[in-house]
Amino acid sequence: MAAHRNPTERPALERALRAEVRGEVEFDATARALTTMDASNYRRVPLGTVAPRDADDVSAALAVCREHGVPVVPRGGGTSIAGQATGTGVVLDLTRHLDRIVALDAPSRTAVVQPGVILDDLRAAAAPHGLTFGPDPSTHGRCTLGGMIGNNSCGAHSVAWGTTADNVHALTVARYGGDTLRLGRAATTGLPDA
Repeated sequence: MAAHRNPTERPALERALRAEVRGEVEFDATARALTTMDASNYRRVPLGTVAPRDADDVSAALAVCREHGVPVVPRGGGTSIAGQATGTGVVLDLTRHLDRIVALDAPSRTAVVQPGVILDDLRAAAAPHGLTFGPDPSTHGRCTLGGMIGNNSCGAHSVAWGTTADNVHALTVARYGGDTLRLGRAATTGLPDA
């Protein structure tokens, strides 16, 4: 994993990401500075950032990073207070393009969302149906569902409505090498992938 520390490897990594990812690949000082911190006291300067356009871009970025031995940090709203949204490898900004509510099925009380969906946006879409997403962290106006899943966010009403993990039925996840898995209680349902 030492390859990402060698400054001569950075241009090769950037070229490979640009060749494989359709979304934005940014290795300039400004882009790197914007993802150096989250709501915690931690400061980590990444090698670069990638804003994937879709799930295929996420898989492509992960495959390139694995090939180059570079760690990856997925990033949502950056509201973490424990440094989970920062890293020294490549930061995947999942808020720029992966922010859609794919499906909302009121009768089954389920929604399919991309990781960059802000909690309050999901709540606003569910409210006309008399529904909400139970976990309510104080950052509800900025935190994303992907970040909430990664941190198992809760909030003041988690005793009544459960944590994020209690409210997730299935996930489509991309692993470090780029392959994807469908996981969870409802992994075999007819719900569309996010």
